[in-house]
Amino acid sequence: MTSLPSPVRNLARQRQIQLAKRRRAAAIAALLLLGVGVVAVQPLLRPSLRQLQKTVWVSHPKPLAMAGGDPYVRALMRTISAAESNISEPYNVLYGGQLVPQLNRHPNTCIEIVAGPNQGQCTTAAGRYQFLTTTWQEKARQYHPKASNWFGGLGDYSFDPESQDLVVYHWLRDTSAWNFDIPTALREERLDEVLRRLSGTWTSLGYGIESNSMTARLPRIYESLLKEELERSPSGQMP
Repeated sequence: MTSLPSPVRNLARQRQIQLAKRRRAAAIAALLLLGVGVVAVQPLLRPSLRQLQKTVWVSHPKPLAMAGGDPYVRALMRTISAAESNISEPYNVLYGGQLVPQLNRHPNTCIEIVAGPNQGQCTTAAGRYQFLTTTWQEKARQYHPKASNWFGGLGDYSFDPESQDLVVYHWLRDTSAWNFDIPTALREERLDEVLRRLSGTWTSLGYGIESNSMTARLPRIYESLLKEELERSPSGQMP
């Protein structure tokens, strides 16, 4: 085979290098789009009313995944989940009762609301506390216990059970977030006032627009759960 002149070989080599760079850049861009796509775009799912009616409720909300903490706030968190996600696997549940297996990030799956005042709208509510995607991203930036990864600015925070608990726990204890001292109010037996203050965020707590079959039971549920939490932490103080 006849060898090419040196300038031609150099030009061909430069073109190969440029082509390799473009391919590498395209591969990186594809990976970024794959990661961002989970956050930015998800399919619209529509659960049937029958699926909603078949959701299996539990009589006793499961213990939190997080360890320690103020027993009064822990009892409140479990009470919130009794109204918002009262099934055996609350950390994995989407609106409508479907479960997701992966909790490495918020599922951000858009599901059509098939009943109630918001029927026909879309919700991304997920997890034990039915976080909307935007709310989770906002609160995770403030309270998440684990640093996000290198593109965490796009909301890539772990949605694992312990992280769900810890974000809500620190949020509820932040008096500036609510302009209200929730732990003190609970100790002063002002649960009704606490639920009223939180009902704008969790609308099933009795003063919002989407009460459900658990709403009227929440005070009794809270008292039962508080007794259980205090037995685990008799002093009633944070460990």
